[in-house]
Amino acid sequence: MKIKGIVSVIATGTAIVTTAFAQTKITIKGSDTLGAKLVPQLKADYLKAHSGLDIEILAQGSSHAFSNLLAGTADIGMSSRKVKQSEADKFNASGKKLVEHVAAWDMIAVIVNEKNPVKKLSLAQIEGIFTGSIIDWSEVGGKAGKISIYTRNTSSGTYKSFAQLAMSKKDYASNSQKMEGNQPICTEVSKNVNGIGYVGLAYAKGSDYKTVKVDGVSAKPSKVSEYPLARKLYYYTVGEPSSEVAAFLKYATSSEAANAIVEQTGFVPTPVANASIKSSAAK
Repeated sequence: MKIKGIVSVIATGTAIVTTAFAQTKITIKGSDTLGAKLVPQLKADYLKAHSGLDIEILAQGSSHAFSNLLAGTADIGMSSRKVKQSEADKFNASGKKLVEHVAAWDMIAVIVNEKNPVKKLSLAQIEGIFTGSIIDWSEVGGKAGKISIYTRNTSSGTYKSFAQLAMSKKDYASNSQKMEGNQPICTEVSKNVNGIGYVGLAYAKGSDYKTVKVDGVSAKPSKVSEYPLARKLYYYTVGEPSSEVAAFLKYATSSEAANAIVEQTGFVPTPVANASIKSSAAK
């Protein structure tokens, strides 16, 4: 982030304080799950009150969050998974402290074509499909037809999270087709009656595809504490953030305006998830 000048403008008689940082830029890189929809909407809302700020977003996958933070080419890293120990070790070896910030909660939705009669799958069945031991829809209550598997690519945090949460960390089937993002998976499943894939909750609704229940639980925000494929999404910084990076992260992770955008985008605001977890634990 480069700062060449600071101009503060206070609107008299209002509660709005607009701060313009001349030629200031925040670079955010990493997860497609966060970077394709949510963060651009947060950016648009945040810039309403920060007109002199430039926010660059590059969503290529969670692994890129850590490589760019380590190289100093990003101020904020977006990740749909926790940092791996091997990645954290690189920061430690460089004398850098990686700091984690919870962005929101997500629920990885398993999607099938709208014409597929299958409405629910168990975790065991999902594991079998995505590892390749179940190859035909007739094996899980559907019409006979070879299952086509669509996954995220290997740089994706969702790719790794799904393997951990749904596949007991086993390898994906060799014939699975790797996609660059959530939307391409939706597109392929929409076109293929025998297709199956997984996407972030923000992409779970479509006219030509549908979500299936997992172990009897729907991918709905109200079910976040029960859904087997729920997870946290993260922002990472090198050290505690300061200046405009700190201000943006405070807005993005704790403000009512940001929580509203998180919900509208299709993710689960952290306060909602925490309340659901607390309620479930009290039962």
